[in-house]
Amino acid sequence: MPNTASTSSRTGVMPDVRSIREHARQSVSDGAVTLDYPLDRGQAIALLNAALATELVCVMRYRQHHFVARGLNSEPVAAEFLAHSNEEMSHADLISRRIVQLGGTPDWAPASLEDRSHAEYRTANDLETLIRENLIAERIAVESYRAMVHFFGDQDPTTRSMLEGILATEEEHADELADLLA
Repeated sequence: MPNTASTSSRTGVMPDVRSIREHARQSVSDGAVTLDYPLDRGQAIALLNAALATELVCVMRYRQHHFVARGLNSEPVAAEFLAHSNEEMSHADLISRRIVQLGGTPDWAPASLEDRSHAEYRTANDLETLIRENLIAERIAVESYRAMVHFFGDQDPTTRSMLEGILATEEEHADELADLLA
């Protein structure tokens, strides 16, 4: 049976196995980021930190809305807000892990969260406005994640795949909120 690694390198699919091994040993401390990482890591980490800030602002907004939701039918809406808050927190965790894998530091600094976030922290006194504000934030997230998916594209399929999963959840959130308004 032929050695597939050397066969592949002859077909141009992969670099020579010796080169891969040499590169892997050169920068062991870089973890998952290899020498052939094609994107500007600083820019990639900055984009992910903006996404992290957006998720954290959404966690806090949804959580606060969960507690202040009042009126007829507020219980199922408040429960939906809490569920969304928990899902946004899991997104923040995913993004934080990826930032670390890329050699960066996740920025959880509370003082500048809203400035770095794509979404705003807004609250209201009535249920309809609470739902509307969350829907607006989800629409902002959907548009932002689509742009980030495009940026990472084929250059960083790991980050792109993570962002696509988050985007799918944000789209579900937007649909659920739109249904609540209808």
